[in-house]
Amino acid sequence: MRRYIEILAAVCGIALSGLALVSCKNAGRKALLPNISGKAGEVLVVIEKSDWEGAAGAQLREHLCADCPFLPQREPLYSLVNVTPGGFGQMFQLHRNIILMNINAGVNVPGVVYRYNKWAQPQLVITINASSDEECVQIVNDNARKIIGALEQMERDRVIANTKLYQERKLTPVVEEFTGGTMVFPSGYSLKKKSENFIWISYETTYVQQGIFIYKYPAMRNVQELGVEAIVARRNETLMREVPGMRDGSYMTTSPVLEPVVKYASYHDRKFAEVRGFWDVQGDFMGGPFVSHTFYTPDGLDLICIEAYVYAPKYDKRLYLRQVESLLYSFEWKNIL
Repeated sequence: MRRYIEILAAVCGIALSGLALVSCKNAGRKALLPNISGKAGEVLVVIEKSDWEGAAGAQLREHLCADCPFLPQREPLYSLVNVTPGGFGQMFQLHRNIILMNINAGVNVPGVVYRYNKWAQPQLVITINASSDEECVQIVNDNARKIIGALEQMERDRVIANTKLYQERKLTPVVEEFTGGTMVFPSGYSLKKKSENFIWISYETTYVQQGIFIYKYPAMRNVQELGVEAIVARRNETLMREVPGMRDGSYMTTSPVLEPVVKYASYHDRKFAEVRGFWDVQGDFMGGPFVSHTFYTPDGLDLICIEAYVYAPKYDKRLYLRQVESLLYSFEWKNIL
């Protein structure tokens, strides 16, 4: 077991279709597995000390510790913890996200293997097999998006699973009546506002707000309406009307500091346009990151936008945004004929 591993190069959130998944789950063993350890957003890297301190470790940190996109302050995409293969004992085997390096001349089947719930649950273990350093670098480059997608989706799945255990069930019928679909919300979230075409659900403490906007509007059924300009224009129009600021005449809008970006993705057969950007309040000094999913209703007559945002001026925001963004992935259509 030797050198390099993992890479990133993608924004936070990639669909997992196409991954070659190797599952270690079975009904008997699953019940015996201990719970995972480690913090959310943390990755344990099993790598030789010389490689960690050399070019492999430097390149690994360059990618996995790259700035998380669309956060006001610089925060790494992941927090890395490294351990040598010799020190990789039972305690470390319980970590939530593990990357194992296997680089040696005896590797006959190079590539990336994804295993779930190998030593704990819910756990993701990624093994990179390569017969040489050069082959390892190529494998990592070829599989970067899938590796990051697997890590991101596993973090989301953990949030959703935990939310279902401690769900604010009174919000379920509100969303279902409005959209025809369901979402899960953790205990503590509450309905802040509901109008004919808009819902605002949030969790608020003294210094942190994690919120969800849900709104809908008639679909024009053209390519432009799922472009970033059209989505942002509709967002600004809706929030100016529905989300006032603390001061008279102030309202939430899209910040011009950094132009929002759009990505087209799918999850559980729901295709959507994902927009990331910054929000601020016109006429006030508030702001933060947001991410939205915009998609057609099953009949194609309307567009629905579900958006997650964070306001946490005193704290890092990576964890808060991942938590609330994960809720977007819990959306499911209730009944589709």
